[in-house]
Amino acid sequence: MPTFSRDGIDIYYEESGAGYPVLVFAPGGLRSAISWWHPQPDGTQRPWIDPTVALAGKFRVIAMDQRNAGRSRAPIKPGDGWQSYASDHLALMDHLGHRTFHAMGGCIGSSFCLTLCEMAPARVTAAVLQNPIGFDNNRDIFKNKEWAAAMLARDQDLDQATLDGFFEKMFGGDFTFNTSRDFVKQCRTPLLVMPGDDPPHPKVIGEEIAKIAPNAEVLRDWKGVDKAESVTKVVLDFLAKHTPAR
Repeated sequence: MPTFSRDGIDIYYEESGAGYPVLVFAPGGLRSAISWWHPQPDGTQRPWIDPTVALAGKFRVIAMDQRNAGRSRAPIKPGDGWQSYASDHLALMDHLGHRTFHAMGGCIGSSFCLTLCEMAPARVTAAVLQNPIGFDNNRDIFKNKEWAAAMLARDQDLDQATLDGFFEKMFGGDFTFNTSRDFVKQCRTPLLVMPGDDPPHPKVIGEEIAKIAPNAEVLRDWKGVDKAESVTKVVLDFLAKHTPAR
């Protein structure tokens, strides 16, 4: 079981395919784990492509369970937030020897991508934002009570005040929660935006990202098993176009 460990943090990850690296962040909110890319336990296909399979013919795909999701573990400390997740992402890519890479995220993964674009713009060569989350009178949706209860039960040193502060740092923003409109307006990273259409993934957020980001493309009709082949082609073409020459 491939696990990267640092400073009391254990990150589970998987790799597939070969070529230029693509770091992918699964849907699922704070439960973002590799399994959310795959079919549901009963075999039902998800309405999005599985990049661990769809992109592996052309790229080296690195998928991971986020801290405190799936098989990854980390303490929750005062001050933790989006930058804590980004530090995991960058440390993992350092561990694997990838200085630059593409990124793709679904749901909360879109915000993970944008944090990396802001923190390490020289390292992220392109990003695919599928189903971006953001504020639209929906903040409480992301404060997962079951996840919070599990964290409190697991860590006797964690208290409710620290957890409340964590939720505020994660979901207190008024745009994509983690980045500002001013940042997105000047973000030079090429973005492929796939807007959502439900309360956790407001259409207005995805459309605004696509409108104000200077190097953005948009794919609107992407959701559904019947669209998997065409969406895969669009994503592959976008990433190939922005893959640095070796």
